[in-house]
Amino acid sequence: MSDTLPTDPMAETFEAHGDRLRAVARRLLGSHADAEDVVQEAWLRFSRQDATAINNVAGWLTTVVGRISLDVLRSRRARPEASYDDGLSDLVVTIDDRPAPEDDAMLADSVGLALLVVLGSLGPGERLAFVLHDLFAVPFDEIGRILGKSTAATKMLASRARRKVRTTERPTGSGQEQREVVRAFLAAARHGDFEGLLRVLDPEVKLTVDTPSGMVVTLGATKVAAGAQLSAAAAAQGRTVLVDGCPGVVSWNGNGTPLSILAFTVVGGRIAGITVVIDPAKLALMDLPAPE
Repeated sequence: MSDTLPTDPMAETFEAHGDRLRAVARRLLGSHADAEDVVQEAWLRFSRQDATAINNVAGWLTTVVGRISLDVLRSRRARPEASYDDGLSDLVVTIDDRPAPEDDAMLADSVGLALLVVLGSLGPGERLAFVLHDLFAVPFDEIGRILGKSTAATKMLASRARRKVRTTERPTGSGQEQREVVRAFLAAARHGDFEGLLRVLDPEVKLTVDTPSGMVVTLGATKVAAGAQLSAAAAAQGRTVLVDGCPGVVSWNGNGTPLSILAFTVVGGRIAGITVVIDPAKLALMDLPAPE
């Protein structure tokens, strides 16, 4: 946003909070495009204020972003045909040039693909209460004011959302540790090492493949390991990337069009989730790095 805002004290103040506001909106909405629109709207509202009259700028901006995002979430519920897709077409894919401190920080901060899907199943109030409180430590009384509910009712919303989210594994371990687990998986798959695959797969691993016909889900280490050679074949000719902060691989066809994206969620030293996108229409919408 720095290239669109004028250089003045108000803009500088806003930009100081910009990254956090984008993170809040992204986690609330699951879409970077929608998040940018929300942050732009928040800037317009902030630019019309007397900044000296705002005691807590960070809190004020978070509240505004929360209210605008809540309107977007409610609008999606009211018009299902306009709802944001399942989130897979809006994945952020970046080149993984080797472990760096900022990479590990991004991995540690990552919501994770599986959690994004669960957040999409929450009601607007549940999602707002959970994201703002559990991910960004916004007090319940402030969230209640955004929702127009009491503090107690807001806590109940967050608790209900938390119960749903508890079933979702979140990435653990440093970026380097996660990469090593993924490399071990791909090596075992290439060599047909079934036992090696079972060692790095969580017993309840979930494989989700986004195809032109819809989602195909496979559960369990034995079934996922049986089909792992397909993943390894695609990864062998691909490029290492980060997919929403998780280790992944992008592969291309011979004509340079994207073939597939693989993303791995690593929890406790094992792969708990694999997301594969092979739908050409969704791949075409993504901003992908070029082949090496």
